[in-house]
Amino acid sequence: MSLDADHPAAARPGNESSIVIVGAGQAGLSTAEKLRTNGFAGSLTLIGDEPDAPYQRPPLSKTYLLGELERDRLKLKAEDWYAKNRIALRLGTRVASIDRVPRCVCLADGSMLAYDRLVLATGSTSRKLPQAISRGLAGIFTIRTLADIDVLRPALEASGKLLVIGGGYIGLEIAAVARGLGMTVDVVEAADRLLARVASAETARAVEDLHRSRGVTFHLGKAVSELLGADRVAGARLGDGTIIAADVVVAGIGGMPETALAAEAGLAVDNGIAVDASGRTDDPSIWAAGDCANFSLPGGGLRMESVGNAIDSADLVARNIMGARQPYKPKPWFWSDQFDLKLQIAGLSRPGDTVVVRQGAGPGRSHWYYREGLFVAVDGLNAPRDYLIGKRLLAVSASPDPTQVADPVLALEALANSSK
Repeated sequence: MSLDADHPAAARPGNESSIVIVGAGQAGLSTAEKLRTNGFAGSLTLIGDEPDAPYQRPPLSKTYLLGELERDRLKLKAEDWYAKNRIALRLGTRVASIDRVPRCVCLADGSMLAYDRLVLATGSTSRKLPQAISRGLAGIFTIRTLADIDVLRPALEASGKLLVIGGGYIGLEIAAVARGLGMTVDVVEAADRLLARVASAETARAVEDLHRSRGVTFHLGKAVSELLGADRVAGARLGDGTIIAADVVVAGIGGMPETALAAEAGLAVDNGIAVDASGRTDDPSIWAAGDCANFSLPGGGLRMESVGNAIDSADLVARNIMGARQPYKPKPWFWSDQFDLKLQIAGLSRPGDTVVVRQGAGPGRSHWYYREGLFVAVDGLNAPRDYLIGKRLLAVSASPDPTQVADPVLALEALANSSK
């Protein structure tokens, strides 16, 4: 795939053109919004398989699960926004297939929608426990959608013991909420530490210490061999024979990019829908954005699951559909709320990076990551100011002196100004 492929379908779409977006999550909605912002005046259709209008997903496992955020406040846009922006929103609608030759999407009800450009923002799905482990028992949950949380919340309120399988962000956020509800919480993680794929060891240790201090029990470097119970889950047996009692089990074992529609249409798929640096697939009329898109970038493929990536990749795809021809230059950012900890991350750290710890005046602190002398990422642990300054520095590829970063007496604002 080439960024500057010469094909009639790669030309800027006219006012008579039709763009269809499959997937009404953050990436799909953002693509639609940015297409209008960038001047697209043609027909624009946003298709979602859920019955709810596009909503925020991050609060689902945090404030919404706790009952602190009303359902209506999850909405990303007011109901009349779609009509005002001439976006046809089709909810509860499943796309059955894509027919690339006449350029149309075939819906599950048998109807078809023609397109000049198609954007796949199909997101990701939660990994399920193998049948040999789950045994079809009731009381086992995975978390991805609003409907998932609406089912989980009453189950937690009616139970006393929660087992979380997986030590990633979703599992830890659920664990924090459950402890807030007074439940006994056990977390089983196959890796020898938490957040093994998504955060540094330093940040993972801080998160683990917080959870332990709040009464969460961890079983690290262990795996669930089977769940116990007759019809409903009653516990779990680990590989080492340990038995854990549980009324509810949440499996937070990661997500998989939703690629079936693309694969069945003959598009290239490789850990996501394969796209070039502009977000275009090997069909010049079809693009992809968000969790499902695997960008071909210098150094290899990049697929991320985050709100930041959904927004940024959608913005890129919208601009490129309108003729910009720009490559993706991601500046990743992410956050997680657990107990009274706000963890904010910008950039991508890797094992082996040099870690500089900046201790705040209070309990908050930040971790700054350097690779070959260059500043590449920052984690703020109840340190929003440090995070924002670090994020700003990353945006302009500036590298503050690590010794000065580590000195809590020196003002970060001054370091930011001197690094420009």
